[in-house]
Amino acid sequence: MTTLARATDTLTRDALAVLQPGFAGTTAPDWLLRRIGEGLAAVALFGRNVTSPEQVAALTARLRAEREDVLVAIDEEGGDVTRLEVRTGSSFPGNHALGAVDDVGLTRAVAAELGRRLAAAGVNFNWAPSADVNSNPDNPVIGVRAFGSDTDLVARHTAAYITGMQSAGVATSAKHFPGHGDTGIDSHHAMPRIDVGADVLAERDLVPFRAAIAAGSRAVMSAHILVPALDPELPATLSRRILTDLLRGELGYDGLIVTDGIEMKAVAGTYGIERGTVMAIAAGADAICVGGGLHDEGTVRRLSDALVEAVRAGELSEERLADAAERVRALARWTAANRPADGASDTADGDVGLRAARRALRVTVADDPGPLAEAPYVAAFTPVANIAVGDETPWGVAAELARLLPGTGTGSFNGADAGTEALAAAGSRRIVAVVRDEHRHPWMAAALDVLLAARPDTIVVEMGVPRAAPRGARHLATHGAARVCGRAAAEAIAGV
Repeated sequence: MTTLARATDTLTRDALAVLQPGFAGTTAPDWLLRRIGEGLAAVALFGRNVTSPEQVAALTARLRAEREDVLVAIDEEGGDVTRLEVRTGSSFPGNHALGAVDDVGLTRAVAAELGRRLAAAGVNFNWAPSADVNSNPDNPVIGVRAFGSDTDLVARHTAAYITGMQSAGVATSAKHFPGHGDTGIDSHHAMPRIDVGADVLAERDLVPFRAAIAAGSRAVMSAHILVPALDPELPATLSRRILTDLLRGELGYDGLIVTDGIEMKAVAGTYGIERGTVMAIAAGADAICVGGGLHDEGTVRRLSDALVEAVRAGELSEERLADAAERVRALARWTAANRPADGASDTADGDVGLRAARRALRVTVADDPGPLAEAPYVAAFTPVANIAVGDETPWGVAAELARLLPGTGTGSFNGADAGTEALAAAGSRRIVAVVRDEHRHPWMAAALDVLLAARPDTIVVEMGVPRAAPRGARHLATHGAARVCGRAAAEAIAGV
């Protein structure tokens, strides 16, 4: 082999190593296995790849037959954002519920059990937790994914989550650096902008990331947000000032930096995924998350070719690409060395998620008529789900109430006539109205107005951020829409 051929082969392997692509289907396609053999060091799983823990375990075992230390990444926050339980809803409450309880030991225990389940399925890299301070109550994409709006609370629970999950041998990725909490736009759709001073960022948004670094998070995920106080021109994912000067330099972080999904419109719509990928690596990112919407071999080829060509053209240094690839391989070695031993399931705590959801439940009694004795009608006022949450995962209290009170009816309502339609559908049955972020949706608040004017005995369950004033005969705040949050609310309504 010539020197040029060897150099080209090394470049190609390094370019593949920094990509974390998704794929279609529930078994590994031939092209993916071939690319792992050629140097691909990581694979991403999404809800479309999951049918059961057993199926995921078989899938990851097949991937490891090609490369023993392959990174298998997933976006498993628990709560509203779940991939492992995408069809049923999560067995674990999300960050906002854990923040409402504010017991760092409980957060650590929840993360450890979630990590144990991921590890048992062969997943060793989790794009979580969200370390964002949800300082903007109208934030359309963070909300209950954050531990809360208090900086110190978010910091201590971020650290506890990281400690718990990594104790199971699953690497964490604190996100979305330098903080996505003060945004009013979803970066899946457009470029958010945070216009506050550097002093506010340092005292508010960066504090949880300092805690994450101190806790030993093996990775940090960058945000596709523009923060002019840090870089007036480039979003964080593409900014050397933010990733290299701030995160590596000022904060002293030496682990893996992974981007948020490169195909998200905030980057792809402005720079394109090829240029965005090259710019991100040049800025200091080590790994490119791709595959939420693009999940074919052609995408992998386009991005790896773009990186190789950028090196050849002098737009990206060969050393920077090699350094990024080595950080990915170092994380792969860490996960291989920390893989749980046989018998790790002996430490399982299967009920910790439900216990946490019950502790997070807050009940406000206005005119309490007592537990329901007969099957009610559940009116779910359903907003459009953001892309991070997705619309595949069931939510609400109807299924759990039906288990406790057989014959429970339900319907989903949205829009200007939602309240009137819910009243008609309920008939004479007692109504349980389920909302999600009432404070962000005027149509939802109006629907509750209609419902409560006609039926003041209506029970209201808020499964988002409980910012709106409590109302109804009884008001329950679950601090999230995970399946276990719905069960905790159903138990309270049925009096069990």
